[in-house]
Amino acid sequence: MMRNKNLYIILLFLGVFCELSAQVTDLMRVEYAYIPQSNSDNTYRRFRMSANYPIKINDEGTYLVISPQYRYNDLNISDRLPFEEGGDLNVFQTFSLELGYTFKMKNDWRFGAKLGAGMSSNFEGSGIESDDFRYTTSVFFVKSYKKLQAPKTARLIIGLRYATPASITFPLPIINYFKRFHPNWSYSLGTPKTSIKYFINQKNTIQTFVGLDRFYGNLQNNRRFTDQNGETKIAENASMLNIIGALGYEYYFTEHLLFYTYSGYTLSNEIRLRDNNQQNVLVINEANTFYIRSGIKLKI
Repeated sequence: MMRNKNLYIILLFLGVFCELSAQVTDLMRVEYAYIPQSNSDNTYRRFRMSANYPIKINDEGTYLVISPQYRYNDLNISDRLPFEEGGDLNVFQTFSLELGYTFKMKNDWRFGAKLGAGMSSNFEGSGIESDDFRYTTSVFFVKSYKKLQAPKTARLIIGLRYATPASITFPLPIINYFKRFHPNWSYSLGTPKTSIKYFINQKNTIQTFVGLDRFYGNLQNNRRFTDQNGETKIAENASMLNIIGALGYEYYFTEHLLFYTYSGYTLSNEIRLRDNNQQNVLVINEANTFYIRSGIKLKI
């Protein structure tokens, strides 16, 4: 049990950067993901839309950034579950809005801070509840190495991120390093993925990577059941956490607009129900499985 807890802490350490990394370069993203579950008829599907709208404050590189996001998570559970209460356990929706502030510092450093609020729930009750809300805050520093000869570039991101409710109740560190060390090659170390990319030409790239995918949502109607040891458990939220090894392809329609598709296999696949203290009460599926994700992205 302690080993699983330590592994989960490590995975969250790797995963907290998922949103922040996209917000550094993405202006818009529309995406679909599909993860069939091995050894069962369960499936996970997700549709996501996100955007980052920068508002220029001054000519010195200071911006206010508005970041809305919507996710439709279809956790289609066909397995028989131990509780008797009805209701829709499968569909979770996430609405969130973050406000960011960023400005240039000396020596090619940039500071950024974000505050966010949102709702993530199956919304099976009569309205919105307090447990549906999630809050986030983050601070980070970005170092751009502009003196490298073009098209060689490099970027370092470090910081902290805190979210509540969450399984970890303290701020988590952020670190990521990207480098394009050759006109045809780049690599990234950290999160949301550690990768190596090959630029075939101006319009086509391929890459291999290890990354993370996850979701978290509130159950408005808690599920009470008795486990195999005769203990009464209460499921109050659902979560999924996947580590993915995959191959990816990107096609650039223009310099900033691209289509991407990633496919691979999960190295760790956890779908769990948790109580209000974020303790596991029921493991729905943890067998590794196939993974595919595809979408369109507008980048800086």
